[in-house]
Order: sequence, then C-alpha cells, then structure tokens
Amino acid sequence: MYKKVFIVDDDEVSVFLAEAMLAADNFAQEYFSFLQPADALELLLQPLRQGEPGELPNVLFLDLNMPFMSGWDFLDALTPYEGQLQEHCRIYILTSSVDADEMKRAQSYPFLAGFLHKPLEEAIIKKLLKQA
Repeated sequence: MYKKVFIVDDDEVSVFLAEAMLAADNFAQEYFSFLQPADALELLLQPLRQGEPGELPNVLFLDLNMPFMSGWDFLDALTPYEGQLQEHCRIYILTSSVDADEMKRAQSYPFLAGFLHKPLEEAIIKKLLKQA
C-alpha cells in the first residue's frame, strides 16, 4: 500500500472512477484529486524547491488532455526536478488517448514511470501495488 496518491484530471467522472478503483484495492492511505493541474503542480513544486522530496506523493496519475495546462505542460514544469522525482514519486500518464505519437513522446521524460489507459483495470492496479 502506498501512503499518498495524486490524481490530476479535469474530468470529475474520470477522477471518481480512478479513485474508486484504487480504493477498492487498498492502493493508498490517502488520495488527493485535482481538477486543475496548476493546483497539483504547486503542491508538488513546494517540497521539491525546499529539498523535502519525502513530502511528495508516492504515485501521481496524470491526464494529458486538459484545458489551460496540458499533461505535457505539467511534465515540462517538473523536468528540472527529474532526479528527485525518480527517487520519490512514480508518475504515470493516465489517458484515454491511444495515439502512438503521444506514447513515443512520453518516453522523452525519464522520470515518467509509465503510460496507462483509462479506465484503470484491476490487473494494472495489482501490478503497480507490487512495486510499492
């Protein structure tokens, strides 16, 4: 079981489903959902800037297609902190997109732990739990 999980997605139904699926498998102790990626980014950057990466969530699920700030913009803002992120926070893209170009682009972020498709499936959740 993980301690803390962030879900960043502008769609309330997607957030609800992801959190419900994760909770059903006792994935984490705490879940924090963000409909505005900028809010999640602010909370992530604070411990990174202060050199306190232990305050980061253990896992972050990130949607790609969001207004105002896309998942790509979010990842770009985190790039300067990739070393700290790789050690303390697993970031997964969680998207309904099956675009091969997006999957290839995701590989350019070394701190990205994976590319997952919505909705989360129980087999994937169990696989991720084994890495806890």
